[in-house]
Amino acid sequence: MRTATRGAALIGAMTAVTVLTGQSAGATPAGPGVTARTLSERTVGSTDYTLREITVPPGQSTGWHYHDGPLYGVVRQGTLSHFDSSCAPDGVYRAGAPIQELAGPGNVHLGRNLGDVPVVLDVMYALPHGSPFSEDAPNPGCAFQ
Repeated sequence: MRTATRGAALIGAMTAVTVLTGQSAGATPAGPGVTARTLSERTVGSTDYTLREITVPPGQSTGWHYHDGPLYGVVRQGTLSHFDSSCAPDGVYRAGAPIQELAGPGNVHLGRNLGDVPVVLDVMYALPHGSPFSEDAPNPGCAFQ
């Protein structure tokens, strides 16, 4: 519940309803062991707000993807290396750092764990009602996945 409360503060007065589901992070293809756990969900108007805990094991990635709405998050553990579709790093986020990802197919990206401890993220999705958490995207031609 502590994680849900922390994440709910990212969007204000969101009600923390804990729903635990073990599922993949939903990108193409996520590395072995990448998981997502839904902590809280609420729909307000035409927007679905979902707080999820994403875990990326050492040496793995989220896979190439984009989102239909913005994401706001915090790195709880480890270091996330973030890459855009030009294959260039567009951020290195350590524990405690905030992360924001813009929406749309023009914002294809990949998160990688190049460290030796799991990366754990608390992520708030603000998506159009009924949208998937992520939209799969092919590797844009980078030498890594």
